[in-house]
Amino acid sequence: MPLTPLDIHNKEFARGFRGYDEDEVNDFLDQVIKDYELVIREKKELFDRVNELEEKLSHFSNIETTLNKSILIAQETAEEVKRNAEKEAKLIIKESEKNADRIINEALSKSRKIALEIEELKKQAAVYRTRFKMLLEAQLEMLSNDDWDDLSGQYANDASEAYENYE
Repeated sequence: MPLTPLDIHNKEFARGFRGYDEDEVNDFLDQVIKDYELVIREKKELFDRVNELEEKLSHFSNIETTLNKSILIAQETAEEVKRNAEKEAKLIIKESEKNADRIINEALSKSRKIALEIEELKKQAAVYRTRFKMLLEAQLEMLSNDDWDDLSGQYANDASEAYENYE
């Protein structure tokens, strides 16, 4: 067991004939006690400091472990978010393509329907023009027909007869 400053202070030496000077030994022992107390105090302070630093090291090691776990979880979460975003993007693209195909098919269907309606209107316009032309030709033929002269003469005779009878 190591010596304590009290052990050094209480140490008694046996006296012999012509031994050491007692005052000189006591002064030297007092100096050894002071230095020894200083060394013990420094040792205790260093021991306390080592314990404190070990506690901090343990604390920071725990923080490091926690941070590493957090980083791993964050990376996994980021990967999961990325995978989900990619899936969602693919679904959106697929849905957009379906919508685009549907819109294009509807537009083509409407275009065909309008083209058919235009053809039908052209046919109706041609029929109308033909009928109108035939009507006009019939009217022109009636105007150029000599029957008008006969009718106008007959109406003139009838009118003059009626006038004469009226008088």
